[in-house]
Amino acid sequence: METKGVISKFIEENYKHFNAAALVDASKAYVKHLDEGGKMMITLAGAMSTAELGKTLAEMIRQDKVQIISCTGANLEEDIMNLVAHTHYERVPHYRDLTPDDEWELLEKGLNRVTDTCIPEEEAFRRLQSNIFKQWKTAQDKGERYFPHEYMYKMLLSGDLEKYYEIDPKNSWMLAAAEKNLPIIVPGWEDSTMGNIFASYCIKGELNPSTMKSGIEYMMWLADWYRHNSSGKGVGFYQIGGGIAGDFPICVVPMMYQDLEWEDVPFWSYFCQVSDSTTSYGSYSGAVPNEKITWGKLDKDTPKFIVESDATIVAPLMFAWILGY
Repeated sequence: METKGVISKFIEENYKHFNAAALVDASKAYVKHLDEGGKMMITLAGAMSTAELGKTLAEMIRQDKVQIISCTGANLEEDIMNLVAHTHYERVPHYRDLTPDDEWELLEKGLNRVTDTCIPEEEAFRRLQSNIFKQWKTAQDKGERYFPHEYMYKMLLSGDLEKYYEIDPKNSWMLAAAEKNLPIIVPGWEDSTMGNIFASYCIKGELNPSTMKSGIEYMMWLADWYRHNSSGKGVGFYQIGGGIAGDFPICVVPMMYQDLEWEDVPFWSYFCQVSDSTTSYGSYSGAVPNEKITWGKLDKDTPKFIVESDATIVAPLMFAWILGY
């Protein structure tokens, strides 16, 4: 095993029981999966980009510790918003004490709150809007169609945003992904600020809905990617949070062998979920990994882990371990 840094040594020495031990076991199994030739999908739900997960995720991408990402439309755009508007964000550490009047005041200031962090509408949303619209309109005028993340990649790689950078660009996971042309799946992209903005242009007749490739096309693309990448050790599944970012891609396996009747489709070969959703009845986010066996997603022998804790704490620690920090 590679030499471990001070963070990894601290984790090894102190994280011996309960969720801490699960964190270590899952991290070791993640590294083992990659060392044996496996590939890994990371899925991002919640507000992980606003939580600045890019500080570790970008390096995971650069070091080939992740081969494909599935994320919500919010995580796709909010990493770039942080890249271009970071100094305009406002922290509200006393957010639990805010009254409805306090919240209204934030709205009138153009500050959209995500727990203790407010995203500035003018510097973040509108700055991205003018630049991403340019990419959408250019493609439409050429009769071209792309996925949501591909338009984001074009915008980042064009250099149009560089004059706005307010953080070290090495801490932007989207920039790292664009530079590697990392595959990304964005299910339910319409449920995001840029998705809403795209819809508004379609309602106004300035863009056509068909200029944006759809979720069905994402699923079709993922089926092809999985078929070409699941041989040998197979593809692992590292899920942060619940929701559509994880639910959508994990279903590609049963879809292929149940609906397409392709009998040679391997199960996901590693599974870890980091979430504070408690195990419960009827909540998919709170379902234990074994339930996924019954849906044809995981094998009975697939290494399975669940770390029931705050992903904003756990994921950076696990990535630090995997990177050897």
